[in-house]
Amino acid sequence: MNPATDRSRLVASAWLAAGLLLLTAGWLLPVNLTSISPALLHAAGLGTQTLGAFGRDLVDFEKPGPAALVQKSAQAVGDPRSPAVARAIDELRTKQPEAAAWGGWDPFLDPVFNLRQTAKDHAASTPALEYFLPEATREKLRTYLANTRSPSVQAILQTRTIAATGRFEPATRPGGQPLDAIILLTALLGQGDHLSPPLLRELRDLASTATDRNTLGDLERVYLDLLSLAQRLDWMQLGEFLRRANDTRTVNEFAHLARVAPDELPLIYSAALFSDSADRVATYLIQYGKAGVADLTLSLGSGQGAVRLLLNRQAPVSRQPSPEIGAVATFGYLHPRLALGLKWLAFLAGAFGLLRGFDRIFFAPVPGLPAGLPRMQGGLVSLLLAGLLVLVTEPYLLKAVPPSEFKVRLVQPVLAAAADAKPLPANSTPTSMDTSTLLSIGLFACLQVAMYFICLMKIREIERSAHPTPVKLRLMENEENLFDGGLYLGIAGTATALVLQVLGIIQPNLLAAYSSNLFGIACVALVKIRHVRPYKCGLILRGAGEAKAAS
Repeated sequence: MNPATDRSRLVASAWLAAGLLLLTAGWLLPVNLTSISPALLHAAGLGTQTLGAFGRDLVDFEKPGPAALVQKSAQAVGDPRSPAVARAIDELRTKQPEAAAWGGWDPFLDPVFNLRQTAKDHAASTPALEYFLPEATREKLRTYLANTRSPSVQAILQTRTIAATGRFEPATRPGGQPLDAIILLTALLGQGDHLSPPLLRELRDLASTATDRNTLGDLERVYLDLLSLAQRLDWMQLGEFLRRANDTRTVNEFAHLARVAPDELPLIYSAALFSDSADRVATYLIQYGKAGVADLTLSLGSGQGAVRLLLNRQAPVSRQPSPEIGAVATFGYLHPRLALGLKWLAFLAGAFGLLRGFDRIFFAPVPGLPAGLPRMQGGLVSLLLAGLLVLVTEPYLLKAVPPSEFKVRLVQPVLAAAADAKPLPANSTPTSMDTSTLLSIGLFACLQVAMYFICLMKIREIERSAHPTPVKLRLMENEENLFDGGLYLGIAGTATALVLQVLGIIQPNLLAAYSSNLFGIACVALVKIRHVRPYKCGLILRGAGEAKAAS
């Protein structure tokens, strides 16, 4: 064996091993630009409060209503403390039956409502609105709130006299009981400090504007949203939520979520209380829909830190399989930008190492032959390969986030009956790609990579041959069809993908079809410009030099 050849193989193996090691290290870092890895959620939730522990705290604060919804969510995510929380809630309701109907004890309720009597009439949690509909109760509330010193509560109460309404009947007319009840309920929430300061301030401004213009205007939408929530939540549940809602937009979004996803209400409500930010929970779910509910469920099962990370990032959870190494995930959580930079750098360096190793294998200098063959370890090629790796590991760079099922839709009331409107045509271009489409794109890329290396091996074979330079040049010209093989393969892949889409085997997606052509063009351009053209140029110059020397 030639010592030089052995040394070259050893160096090539070292480059290949280093490249694979760096690529593996980059893949192990659970950080992404447009999504969050489950491993990162687990790292963020380590050592933080669990959903079951939070539910137990609510029981200790004598709030069985909110605790009941949290307990349902804890049971859904598999929290082991869920049964203990359920027993604690039952014990509290047995000891304080008056707190069971209202969801907790509130001193502002006792002057108007006989809590002990309501405990006899309602043994279980009762929607808050039910208590405010009777005329006798509303009369007591008006008398009780008439002496309030809160300007915000006074402004809300003054909206009872407004006659210009939209979907409500005026509160002072027959049929106006729902509007009167929700106005008094809102005023009592403000009197009892159940509204966050920004929300109370906004309600006061809307109420003052409505009174000045003698029309409910935008305030009517807020009353409708509160009416919707009060039909589904008991008093303490409603108050705990409104303490964490900073504006009427959040109230509107939660009312919308309660209508379109009633089965998910315990989980959505628990996330709002657990994260102490109803605004971010509503924004996340409106944007990501049912997929967002699944992401939120995963984070709730990991702990409070995971929920806050998900809501702060406002990014979907990656569903790609990835290893979970505790120390690596913790590093990615504590230093996300540094970890992302290291990941991309590892991809770039790993691609360079692999190309350098392949370069030494395929284009090692041959004793007795001139070293005129082009190289393939260029930085541009490494950058392109690293970019492809980033695209593969970033699921939402090529794959669009699925459209949300919870988008708020504005409904305009109509005054006359109209024919049913024709449904809008569905968008024929999907916004997401299924697994079969992604696999077809990956297959096309692998085929072009294989064709690329076949062309390089053919160039090396011609260079290693003992033929004179003019013959090598003719052999290179004879292999033009092979060097154009990437185009033929790309066209064949595009035609195959279109046929499969017509047959319904893969999801209709033009990117899956035309990606084959794109990869073919890139492969042929790289082979001919980066390798064939420089090598043939070297052969021409070498042949001219040999002819001149012979003459």
